[in-house]
Amino acid sequence: MSRVRTRPTRDETCEKLFAAAARVFEEQGIGGASIETIAAAAGFTRGAFYSNFKSKDELIIAMLEDHLEQTIRRNLDLLARHKNLADFIDALKTMDRSKQDPLGRSPLLHMEMILFVARAEKRRPELAKRLRAGRKLIADIVETTSKNSGRDPALDPAWMGAIVLAMEDGFRLHRLIDPETTPADSFLRAITDLQRAIGISSV
Repeated sequence: MSRVRTRPTRDETCEKLFAAAARVFEEQGIGGASIETIAAAAGFTRGAFYSNFKSKDELIIAMLEDHLEQTIRRNLDLLARHKNLADFIDALKTMDRSKQDPLGRSPLLHMEMILFVARAEKRRPELAKRLRAGRKLIADIVETTSKNSGRDPALDPAWMGAIVLAMEDGFRLHRLIDPETTPADSFLRAITDLQRAIGISSV
């Protein structure tokens, strides 16, 4: 007779810690949130937290890594179903964000976490790796949609990746500062305008 598993797997534990940490960070601020509070919000002990992460910084890095992995997977799935850039952007606009990871649902928290980690110089190389992966994702999307439309990219895909990612972070920061004049869809609206400005349209 097989034994029934009662303890959560490491992945399940991490998922619960990620969700709890996001809630606590939004309520108390990243700097003010304690490991004890995060663990309790997830329904775990402090020991359970430390069996998965050495520190709050390590938890945040793991959350950023998880967000990046899910973002890459989600975008590549959309790209497989939407062959040109205009259709791909439309799909992004209508995507159900309620099922995303905590940072996907809260772009402002995502930005705050990046800034929090960036303050520690020794952590910046870890952030740089994720930045480059984000740029590569966008470059791959540009190259693929350009190829599918039968035309060469209007700009170097790697440079386009850097421009688009910087725009996204910029709109996140602007929305944090002035949400009244920076709607939630500002970034995708800007992408649509950029698409038109450089002469990319549906084929």
